[in-house]
Amino acid sequence: MDRLNEDLKSSLKARDKTKLSVIRGVKSSLQNEAIKEGRELEESEVLTVLNREWKQRKESLHEFEKAGRDDLKQEIEQEMAVLSEYMPKPFSEEELDEIVKETITETGASSKSDMGKVMSAVMPKVQGRADGGQVNKLVQRYLT
Repeated sequence: MDRLNEDLKSSLKARDKTKLSVIRGVKSSLQNEAIKEGRELEESEVLTVLNREWKQRKESLHEFEKAGRDDLKQEIEQEMAVLSEYMPKPFSEEELDEIVKETITETGASSKSDMGKVMSAVMPKVQGRADGGQVNKLVQRYLT
């Protein structure tokens, strides 16, 4: 939160409208989530909110691409670039692959029927650093 506040001040001074808008939106989402929870957010909850913001923009980007709205597409890409500064570094394909293999071993999973068990064990480990769809594909690959 401190970093967001500092970046908010610097983007105000620099008159960076895009960054200012994204930071205000993220701060608002974090504050709403804290109010909903009735307490300060933990780091994992902050990551959840950041992921939600990221996914919303990703969906918008996809819709704008389909509609041929390059002007709005560029705007969303700029917002995603700002948001990525606050997101944790994503896992590499190799790191994610290793986490999935370890989790399958830990859970004793051996078939597709164990998919839910593996996914529920993997997702907390990779929260904010890997896409659920990507994890799902890896789990499916190893459980077939």
